[in-house]
Amino acid sequence: MSRYKILDQEGLNFITCTIVGWIDIFSRQSYRDLLLDSLKFCRKEKGLLIFAYVIMSNHIHLIVQTNKSARQNLSEIIRDFKKFTANGILEKINTEPESRREWLLHMFRYHARFNTNNRYFQVWQQDNHPILLYSQPIIWQKVNYIHMNPVRAGIVDNPLDYLYSSARNYERENRDCLMEIDLLEPYWTDAGRVE
Repeated sequence: MSRYKILDQEGLNFITCTIVGWIDIFSRQSYRDLLLDSLKFCRKEKGLLIFAYVIMSNHIHLIVQTNKSARQNLSEIIRDFKKFTANGILEKINTEPESRREWLLHMFRYHARFNTNNRYFQVWQQDNHPILLYSQPIIWQKVNYIHMNPVRAGIVDNPLDYLYSSARNYERENRDCLMEIDLLEPYWTDAGRVE
């Protein structure tokens, strides 16, 4: 059972989803694109508002919330996202060229042994480490943390140079982005909920 739960299902949350064993699965574009496609689907079809994101080699950070018309709560959407992407990753491992195929499957099988929810393979860690965001300074601290992640990792010098993040979405002069997001600026209210 997860120790970390999303306490406010309607609130703005900073979430981290991590691959078991910190395996660098997203070093391959195919797996990163799978995540992007799934996030786009959740945004369009499930009512997930995505305000910031970054896809690193073994984890993703998101600032998310559900819209008022969402049929599922935030925990359910994240659960479905992780289940769908885990299955997609496993399918790609088995059907696409993958030099690490045997090792990856072995590692995902190994981690499933410690989780009663997964019989055969576990790709994502169970916890999402949610942090409820309740004020503008905290929100912007997390947005900056997300966008600076590739810089701190030594991948790029400038956050705008990293394609798999929402940093470009917030740059007014540069809207060449991989995924549309829900920008925070026009939506923040004093009540603490993005409307």
